[in-house]
Amino acid sequence: MRVATNSYTDSMLNQFSLLTARQNTLQNQASTGLSVQAPSDNPTAMQETLNDLAAKAAQTQYSNNISTLQTRAASTYNVLESLQSITSRASEIATSAGSTTNSQDTLNNYANEVQQLIQQAAQLINTQDPASGQYLFSGNNSTQPAYAFTQDATGNITGATYQGNIAEGAIANNYVPIAPGTYITIDVPGENTTNSGTRGLITDSASGADLFNHLIALQNDLTSGNTTAISGTDSDNLQKDENNLLYQVSNNGAVQNRLNIAAGFATSQSAALDQQISNSSSADLATTMVQLNQAQTAYQAALQSSAKIMQLSILDFLP
Repeated sequence: MRVATNSYTDSMLNQFSLLTARQNTLQNQASTGLSVQAPSDNPTAMQETLNDLAAKAAQTQYSNNISTLQTRAASTYNVLESLQSITSRASEIATSAGSTTNSQDTLNNYANEVQQLIQQAAQLINTQDPASGQYLFSGNNSTQPAYAFTQDATGNITGATYQGNIAEGAIANNYVPIAPGTYITIDVPGENTTNSGTRGLITDSASGADLFNHLIALQNDLTSGNTTAISGTDSDNLQKDENNLLYQVSNNGAVQNRLNIAAGFATSQSAALDQQISNSSSADLATTMVQLNQAQTAYQAALQSSAKIMQLSILDFLP
């Protein structure tokens, strides 16, 4: 007759189950490098890990937003720089052509060059963002070109009509989060005739800029030989366009600098979160291996003890 009872058997099986589970947990920690894989492992550590993972996901999105804005800002800057070259050349022409000593043939040559400048500006203002395909200067109406142009029978541009938003909220929906509670946009509307809010790139009533109309007026005055208008009105107007573009370039540079700083901060934040996640969820491999060896030893000892006890009978206890 065996000494073992059902009570002992149940207790033994329960102990084996606990030791097996402990071994499996430690083996998983050793193989994955993670100390927390289920809430039951360590509820507090699991909650901290989940919070850190959520913060890391948000930080990754902020970093992606910053990168997208940096690309868009660089594309915008290239346009601004090219428009600056156009207005600078137009001002040079106005200065040279304003003299009464120029022949009409010379003025006509200048007029042809100004038309080429207008064509270049028309192409630039309808630039699309290479990443999203959106038109850079249409405000919230970024799915269509910023400007539509009318042409004469020879293909010369004679008028420009803005197709984007011109009100204060023209770029309100284009603000993007780059950090918790921090939003930024690099977009500039092509036109703003409200005398307030974000300056328009081509037409801005507050600054007096109106690049296309001013270039077209210069071309018309060159063609008609109106040197008085060229040296006076046209030159003054083009100076307003140059000043507006200088402001736009400066503002773009400030935004790009802010994005660079934000990118650096985002990188450091991401690294800090990675470290926090590692601290709260990673297993200490050396300690884990020691504990695993102890669990395996305890399991083997339990097996051996159980085997011996199960073989005992009442005769073993008789004198």
